[in-house]
Amino acid sequence: MSLSVLPLSYCTNVHPGTTVEAVINGLQQHTVPAQREYGKKLAAGLWLAAPVATKLLADRRQLTALRSTLSESGLTCHTLNAFPFGDFHSERVKEQVYLPDWSQPERREFTWNCARILSELLPSGTEGSLSTVPLGFKGFSHPADFQAQCIDSLLKLAEDLDQLHDETGQVIRLAIEPEPCCVLETTAETLAFFSALFAEADTRNCGDIARRHLGVCYDICHQAVEFENLPDSIRALEAAEVRINKVHITCAIHLDQPARHRDALQQLARFVEPRYLHQTFARSSTGEIKSVPDLTRELCESPSGDFQTADSWRVHFHVPVHQEELGLLGTTRRELLPALTAIASLLYAPHLEVETYTWGVLPGEAPAPLAHGIARELTATSELLSQVISRSRNGDR
Repeated sequence: MSLSVLPLSYCTNVHPGTTVEAVINGLQQHTVPAQREYGKKLAAGLWLAAPVATKLLADRRQLTALRSTLSESGLTCHTLNAFPFGDFHSERVKEQVYLPDWSQPERREFTWNCARILSELLPSGTEGSLSTVPLGFKGFSHPADFQAQCIDSLLKLAEDLDQLHDETGQVIRLAIEPEPCCVLETTAETLAFFSALFAEADTRNCGDIARRHLGVCYDICHQAVEFENLPDSIRALEAAEVRINKVHITCAIHLDQPARHRDALQQLARFVEPRYLHQTFARSSTGEIKSVPDLTRELCESPSGDFQTADSWRVHFHVPVHQEELGLLGTTRRELLPALTAIASLLYAPHLEVETYTWGVLPGEAPAPLAHGIARELTATSELLSQVISRSRNGDR
């Protein structure tokens, strides 16, 4: 059994932060009160947009101020969200969040900047992780050699991370995060990519470096939306020696028999919003799965074809971890326990993080203060992890 002994983390991408001052204010106004209500040690999974990362490296005083804020607040930091490059709280984010992709040098430079910052924030004796985009978005046009370009960029970063370890003693691992409708979305696609990645790394005589520093961020919501068997998915990654460097403990929306529940579809229509992408999947009684890249009112009001006859829908809309129901809608919370039990069977301990970034766009009024909702999520997750430990000790899988 192996679960992280580090404090549970929550991702601060839920808070706007396109300046260093805004990041620090978010910690003081939200993270510290959330920790106080949670009543346990808490880690801040920092999201540092590209301008923030650049500023922190250019001005040591700013980095010192951030490090001091964490220390004085009793917070630690073991992982950064290096997925959103720009303003994650602009009016419309949608598919732009996947840019720049891993074929573009800006993505590698940004990720490298985040690694250098994290190496200075990490408590001694611990390792760090950086979650990042799943190469790119399937809806965009990519060149024929796109995968080769991504592999080249990733291997160069792995060598940089290896050099960073030699210089600082800090181990930083990259965590590529599969996501619905992206270049890497299913476990099968992820396995195929890492097979190609490691083969190229072996050709370049850097296979050990690649395997040590490159892995995945396993977002439970994302793989649940794909209707995957999560324990089987996790075991497949383990068998292929693809390291899970980080786990997002997250839930999606679930709806059974949508054609028979028009009231539930009307409620689901309230989740249509202009900022984030909400990939929507439908599974038939035969197990066939269809998807659309975003939830729309038209889909909720007049589903047709495979969506009309589907047994169930799942929507990539991160909803609070502690809620099993949202009015007439269900969630994928029941997927968390078996997934985390499989994680606990690994021979190493990925970073564990709650990442509900959608509080600001959830229908209805957000809890006041936001820290209360976050604390409820953390408490529920902590209780769930206690169940996982109990199951693991009893030999359940």
